[in-house]
Amino acid sequence: MDVTLAPPGSADAEEFIDAVRASRALHHPWIDPPDSPGRYADYLDRADRDDQGSYLIRHRDCGGLVGYINISNIVRRAFQSGYLGYAAFASHAGRGLMTQGLHLVIDDAFSGLGLHRLEANIQPMNSHSIGLVRRLGFQKEGFSPRYLMIDGDWRDHERWALHAESWPVP
Repeated sequence: MDVTLAPPGSADAEEFIDAVRASRALHHPWIDPPDSPGRYADYLDRADRDDQGSYLIRHRDCGGLVGYINISNIVRRAFQSGYLGYAAFASHAGRGLMTQGLHLVIDDAFSGLGLHRLEANIQPMNSHSIGLVRRLGFQKEGFSPRYLMIDGDWRDHERWALHAESWPVP
């Protein structure tokens, strides 16, 4: 693997915010990641919760931020499921590094966190994100009209999911 995972921390704030700001064209209109010290501090507060897993993806050689991945709203007991959120940074985009990073996060979700199911909700026109989850074996489960408020509008999303029994992808 050309990437490593690390938990986000306060020491990463400036680099993270700079990467988000440099990646606005890549992220819009799909997501609105933390782009200020206050929003990054809020992100760290969420990352610290028991119902969240948060990961920074770094390039093994240069150490730069490739992107980040969150598993949010983790529900335990009979469900053992969480929702994926992620973004690549422009400095390392288009090189397959997010695929490697998400592969490592999925490994941790199913083995380390003991989850059974991961769900990614993706806007239908976001072909890069759909391609990412497809490469890793996610299956489309359905369509959710007006699912999330993004960029001032309620946006439709496709539901993609992966179960532990299907991992790793053959």
